[in-house]
Amino acid sequence: MELDRLDRDIIAALVDDARQTYAEIGNRVGLSASAVKRRVDRLRQVGAITGFSARVAPQALGWTTEAYVELFCQGKTKPSDIALAVAKFPEVVAAATITGEADALLHIRARDVRHVERVIERIAAESFVVRTKSVIVLSRLIDTPPGALVHETRNESSITG
Repeated sequence: MELDRLDRDIIAALVDDARQTYAEIGNRVGLSASAVKRRVDRLRQVGAITGFSARVAPQALGWTTEAYVELFCQGKTKPSDIALAVAKFPEVVAAATITGEADALLHIRARDVRHVERVIERIAAESFVVRTKSVIVLSRLIDTPPGALVHETRNESSITG
């Protein structure tokens, strides 16, 4: 999927505020509203834009505790099996396979430490899980919203290029 500078600028504008009108985005990137709409429709069609959503502060939902949990799995557990198992838990907000000793890393958000503990107990009960190793987040030092790197990369390349 090839994205030109205008596509990347439109995506950056949507990442900043997906509620902007096509006219507002057009003013920002130098296109008409109808040209922006056509590009957004094409970006959705090719899968570059997969949807629009609201970012909600976890604290607003009462989920003020977060943890990272390493999963150590039996044998050659497939990533798809891990994904299917952990997707059942709404508290798991992200999961990835990783390098190193562990097979996967889970990001969990919960009401409190006891809630985290219950989630980890349920995940550890999955048949393929040998053990877990967890850490509780004390405070976030840097918290870049998803998609912000697209915008930063665009600005950085225009500075150096």
